[in-house]
Amino acid sequence: MLSIRDLSVTYPSRNRTPVHALEKINLDILPGEIVVALGASGCGKSTLLSSIAGFLAVESGSITLNDQPLRKPGSDRGVVFQKDTLLPWKSVLDNVSLGIELAGIARNEAHVKALELLDLVGLKEFASSAPYELSGGMRQRVGIARALATDPALLLMDEPFGALDSFTREQMQDLLIDVWGKTRKTIFLITHSIEEALSLGTRIIVMSPRPGRIIKRYATNFIRTYLETRDWGAIRTSREFILLSQEIRELIHASFDDKSVTTPTEEQAHATL
Repeated sequence: MLSIRDLSVTYPSRNRTPVHALEKINLDILPGEIVVALGASGCGKSTLLSSIAGFLAVESGSITLNDQPLRKPGSDRGVVFQKDTLLPWKSVLDNVSLGIELAGIARNEAHVKALELLDLVGLKEFASSAPYELSGGMRQRVGIARALATDPALLLMDEPFGALDSFTREQMQDLLIDVWGKTRKTIFLITHSIEEALSLGTRIIVMSPRPGRIIKRYATNFIRTYLETRDWGAIRTSREFILLSQEIRELIHASFDDKSVTTPTEEQAHATL
């Protein structure tokens, strides 16, 4: 379990007032959940993910994973970025196996594991290809396989499909759902898209404008329904999906008025689940 308690983050600045990015974030992510952070630009979503990843030092509050404090990046967390960070001089197979080899696993054994992961994301036949030979969506698939290579306890996804066209984005959402359905990997994902959050999350947290606070939490079940029915048309046109989408959109817009939204206590926040 990931546990965040009273996390606050302020960025220093030489030329202006320090930027207060996050304010007293409290969040638990349970094994097998997909928790999606949603909010307008500047609400601190990326700062929160970077803090969990260990890219930012925790100066106020605490973050623990399975009761161990997180102070730096580690193999217990895999990260998928908005733009792929594949090494262009290495093959797809070598990109995926790199983390496994760095963990001390023999190259041949690492390649066997990497091929299994490429098969999971539907790219086994492209193992010998160079990253530049792949489309954007295919490169993101490789990025997901690489992030899963060390079997992390938590997969962190920073707007992973934001740079893709709408059709490819939908394909990648389906891929992620299928990967989650097979692995039940614990995932924390950030997005600007309300539809994407509702489609992918088992739980959604809505964040306020800076300083980012969690102002609402929703438990959702659309992803499980899709795994059963494979019918996004019926799900996304359902009354429940449309009304919840509208409610979240109005909440995000209202959050720009400080007087209209207050930060709930932890007990009040959990009461919405």
